[in-house]
Amino acid sequence: MEVSGPEDDPFLAQLHRVQCPVCQQTMPAAHINSHLDRCLLLHPAGHAEPAPPRAKRRRPSESSALKQPATPTAAESSEGEAEEPDDGGETESRESYDAPPTPSGARLIPDFPVARPGSPGGKGAGQRPAAAAGSASPRSWDEAEAPEEEEAAGDADGEDDAGRWDADAAATFEAPGGRPHARAPAAEEVRQLLQGKPLADTMRPDALQDFVGQDRAVGPETLLRSLLEANEVPSLILWGPPGCGKTTLAHIIANNSKKHSVRFVTLSATSAKTTDVRDVIKQAQNEKRFFKRKTILFIDEIHRFNKSQQDTFLPHVECGTITLIGATTENPSFQVNAALLSRCRVIVLEKLPVEAVVTVLMRAINSLGIHVLDSSRPADPLGHGSNSGSEPSVFIEDKAVDTLARLSDGDARAALHGLQLAVLARLSARKAFGKKSGQSCPPGRVLVAESAVKEGLQRSHTLYDRAGEEHYNCISALHKSMRGSDPSASLYWLGRMLEGGEDPLYVARRLVRFASEDVGLADPSALTQAVAAYQGCHFIGMPECEVLLAQCVVYLARAPKSIEVYSAYNNVKACLRSHQGPLPPVPLHLRNAPTRLMKDLGYGQGYKYTPVYSEPADQDYLPEELRGVDFFKQRRC
Repeated sequence: MEVSGPEDDPFLAQLHRVQCPVCQQTMPAAHINSHLDRCLLLHPAGHAEPAPPRAKRRRPSESSALKQPATPTAAESSEGEAEEPDDGGETESRESYDAPPTPSGARLIPDFPVARPGSPGGKGAGQRPAAAAGSASPRSWDEAEAPEEEEAAGDADGEDDAGRWDADAAATFEAPGGRPHARAPAAEEVRQLLQGKPLADTMRPDALQDFVGQDRAVGPETLLRSLLEANEVPSLILWGPPGCGKTTLAHIIANNSKKHSVRFVTLSATSAKTTDVRDVIKQAQNEKRFFKRKTILFIDEIHRFNKSQQDTFLPHVECGTITLIGATTENPSFQVNAALLSRCRVIVLEKLPVEAVVTVLMRAINSLGIHVLDSSRPADPLGHGSNSGSEPSVFIEDKAVDTLARLSDGDARAALHGLQLAVLARLSARKAFGKKSGQSCPPGRVLVAESAVKEGLQRSHTLYDRAGEEHYNCISALHKSMRGSDPSASLYWLGRMLEGGEDPLYVARRLVRFASEDVGLADPSALTQAVAAYQGCHFIGMPECEVLLAQCVVYLARAPKSIEVYSAYNNVKACLRSHQGPLPPVPLHLRNAPTRLMKDLGYGQGYKYTPVYSEPADQDYLPEELRGVDFFKQRRC
């Protein structure tokens, strides 16, 4: 859209101000010719009298600059020109120049804004360009009538403008490469960015290039990465701990699918029903039949579906109606149907390393405009002046970022949530201080220290699930540490379980089992210790019983080990399971004979009651087929 200038429109030409070269008066450009004729007659060349000083006129406010002056009639305008005195127009009526005649039905158009002198786009701070023909219009009529005052006050105004520019420039910062960035957001702006939506959802990446910490699963050289970049998404089961990126990877696949006109549907097994799944499948069939369009179905927490609900996917995944992507924190071998598991590729996502969590946190910190304080530098930027005219900036210690990454235990969601809580807590504390003191918020900058991060997380984010994969992993580690006679490691795994919320009676039952399985006859009192620990836990409960379990664990770890009984019994089980045909009968002399009929049938005949013998009695106790078998020495019968 093009905008016409004063030279194209007579009406705008009347609004365009020019300066008389004889008397230095400013007037609309439409009147300059008639004014020059009169001005040259009154002031011959070389004898022009200087204009007498006028009373200093107050500068209009910004609101009055946009007010429209009264529009005089054409008769009043010409009458003002006829009564012009001989003093060079100093006492001319304002209507003759400030309010030129306007066409019937027209309205005044405000002048085009001019650049502020001393601004970065101008010639320099403190310099005002002289008014000349063709220059931009002044912001008000009064400002146009007082060029002398503005020229006289040019230096002072320039200093004010320069001071304002310096204040604005102070609110900017430079990147490490020296490039100036936009003004850092103030504390209130950071608060608005953090409120209303979880930071973990806001910072979810949209491209594989920004997906960090899972190079083994979707690294540059992996098969899955190649398939995703080619938009050939197979059916997947994403298995990993919370906060490792399962939902984020599905989000990236969804964004990539939309670019290729692939339909992406998301359901959560915690709220969806079988009818919801069938509706999605029916729509997928129609999309494929009529539009040749693929459908990807993402099921979050797929382990919450029972076996019959999971069977709903089988025929449709098999024929390609849908591409199934499931996310689960549980072991798919236990929680997903074997038939469905064979039709999907299991992608194991590991716990994020500390470096990857730091990368995620720094990305969020930079997006919020929070400054990271380097603890290795002695200079303290908080001691410098605060930003004038704006809320204070927000800072965070680099030690706080590292601590947050370590305490999150590889959970990016927990790390971002902790960062959000820590920053909001510091901003809220600063605001509450201002209200309590009856004053405005103090002008100092806001600092998120390491202590605030620790307070936000309260304790280490222990990864443990009493009914999941980590439950069995930890009890297995405890059992093997005691078997290896390592009391320190045994106590660690015991602490992992108890601090994660494990039932102490479950741990005590496992210790009773260990006392017979691994210690056995090498220290028969170990079983007594384990049973006593179980009874004590039953009596007093947590947290007092934790020391009872710790004592029993250390005792069992230091006790001598013997698996003689455990191995012999395993040999017996192996013999029974491998036996061909019917099991051999119990020898007659070993049978019980409570009735006369049984005695007549030979039950109990020939049995030697060994307590009455001074020496061991020669008697067989195994079936005839197993005579001579020693289960303590051989594995198979």
